[in-house]
Amino acid sequence: MRVFVCVKQVPDTSGKVAVREDGTLDRASMQTIINPDDLSAMEAALTLKDACGCRVTAVTMGPKPAEAMLRDLIAMGADDGVLISGREFGGSDTFATSQIIAAALQLLGVGDEDIIFCGRQAIDGDTAQVGPQIAEKLDIPQVTYAGQIEKEGNTLTVRRLLEDGYMTVQVQTPCLITCVKELNKPRYMTVSGILDCFDKPVTVLDYNALKDQPLIDASTIGLKGSPTNIFRSFTPPQKGSGQMLAGTAEEAVGELVRQLTEKHLIG
Repeated sequence: MRVFVCVKQVPDTSGKVAVREDGTLDRASMQTIINPDDLSAMEAALTLKDACGCRVTAVTMGPKPAEAMLRDLIAMGADDGVLISGREFGGSDTFATSQIIAAALQLLGVGDEDIIFCGRQAIDGDTAQVGPQIAEKLDIPQVTYAGQIEKEGNTLTVRRLLEDGYMTVQVQTPCLITCVKELNKPRYMTVSGILDCFDKPVTVLDYNALKDQPLIDASTIGLKGSPTNIFRSFTPPQKGSGQMLAGTAEEAVGELVRQLTEKHLIG
């Protein structure tokens, strides 16, 4: 049994966000982190590994520096990593990204007992589309918004967390599960994991490695092949600091009315 975990290196939204003229993010000039929901997906995989000794493979698509993220995940407990990286893949939207990742998973081989975990969504896009699209392109069942996962044989029982309650679904492997942050608390890297992470393999798959896969079509990958067009991207302006009004509720309301009257916002 092998568990694939699809992860993404995303901009640290607490820092500077840089946007190129074509509307894409200039990721090389920004601080990056591992997408939070993807960490929950990795913890779900490692929990299965602890229980049944399966092999866990971290998979990401991105520039060469994303290998450092894969090494961090290996230090957490993953057995190996796969970096999908090529100039031809740059600027891909969710449709093209899922197509490329699905092609890579086909090349790696998804067996009858295997599971693919993804985070619910990435904080730089918030679309929640890539995981489900991967499942569709691999023609395997999917369960989204997993807040609890139990495995018995080749059957997974998943509790989906919804806005107004939850839904319990059973699914057979192979399958894809997207995980929410409420599923678990991701573990830390271990000292031994940090010492050993550079001895574990990280496979790099470029365009030449994937070009013969049925899902790879040069006209539907990358920025030019993406059906989603970005109308405008920008860094939101800094908001001014707020003002706290001291005193009792009546005194604070009186001061607020006075200031708004001075600014001619109320009469």
